[in-house]
Amino acid sequence: MPNARGTGARPLTFIFLTVFLDLLGVGILVPVLPFIVAEFRTDALTVGLLSLTFAAAQFFASPVLGAWSDRIGRRRVLLLSVLGTGVGYFIFGAAQTLWLLYLARLIDGFTGGNISTAQAYIADVSPPQDRAKNFGLIGAAFGLGFIIGPALGGILSHWSLRAPAYAAGVLSLATVALGYLVLPESLPPERRTKSRFRLGDLHPLGHLGEAVRRPGVARIFAAFFAMSFAMAGLQSNFAVFTHARFGLGPKGNALLFTLVGLVGVLVQGVLLRRISTADRERPIAMGGLALMAVGFAATAFVPAVVWLYPAIVVLALGSSAAGPMLTSEVSRSVGAAEQGWVLGSLQSVASLTRIAGPVWAGLAFDHVGPGAPYWSGALWVVAGLAAASLSFRPADRATHAT
Repeated sequence: MPNARGTGARPLTFIFLTVFLDLLGVGILVPVLPFIVAEFRTDALTVGLLSLTFAAAQFFASPVLGAWSDRIGRRRVLLLSVLGTGVGYFIFGAAQTLWLLYLARLIDGFTGGNISTAQAYIADVSPPQDRAKNFGLIGAAFGLGFIIGPALGGILSHWSLRAPAYAAGVLSLATVALGYLVLPESLPPERRTKSRFRLGDLHPLGHLGEAVRRPGVARIFAAFFAMSFAMAGLQSNFAVFTHARFGLGPKGNALLFTLVGLVGVLVQGVLLRRISTADRERPIAMGGLALMAVGFAATAFVPAVVWLYPAIVVLALGSSAAGPMLTSEVSRSVGAAEQGWVLGSLQSVASLTRIAGPVWAGLAFDHVGPGAPYWSGALWVVAGLAAASLSFRPADRATHAT
């Protein structure tokens, strides 16, 4: 396959499409997941454990897939992982027992760890000054997927509760077919990791420990953890909070989440691509984290539901701006042959927050008060802001080939 560097927008378009279809598949299942589970168990814990299974699998898989792509190239890992995601969806749709639902979410979680490989692909084909805006494409794809997915899942559920899962599987297979035809390799053999894959490479904590020992990377990881932890708590708890505080139901919450997705698409898919982010990663990230802290604090204390909308917009603006800048700084700190496993370790951090953040938010809500997940979220983000303020210095960056 030809090398992707210098081939224009086509590879980035495919990466955007891959992430979008992955998140579309996740969103499609949102309206029907509790009802499919109810065929076997009626407790809410089972639904939560399915989500935990998916996040835990991603935690283990992200750095492993990334490290594998450092050795054999990005293209094959991307195509195989999307194929595995499709298989997971088909198993989920056909499952007639509860253990098959868990198996399907495990397969999808392991192969859905391809976000790190997609990010490494972007790093391969983007000059350092453009990486931040190109990483924003992944955030925009997330936003679009979560906007369109639940609506599409609701429409398809009129035919069958299993129809959304099969539709997600078909989308994955279509993505694999398209990628096989149009996606070039981005990492030529001479730029790949030469060492053999070892048993220790299957240990995500080993990758994480090695990543944070790189100069400056630990502080960026800490900032990323703090903002992701706060956001994971919000995403799991927000509907509970708005119902308890303002009596909002599913439609009101769907509107607010749609607003968050739209802001993400506009910031990461439009605004960041129209402005120069070169050498401005630090002020953009710091400003984004500051806006997030303000948005979290405002959400905790707004007196009426009408004030939730500007609070959420401010929070979403900050999150959408800070995320790509932090990811770009991690990418700029390591060499070409290390992008996969280091960015995979960053995605493992995100997976950890999706496990721990909801637990924190639930405990804070139950034992401190409805606003506690949000004012404590502001404190988490401020801690991330402090960590980020110590980074983004030229002396912290390792010299590497681009």
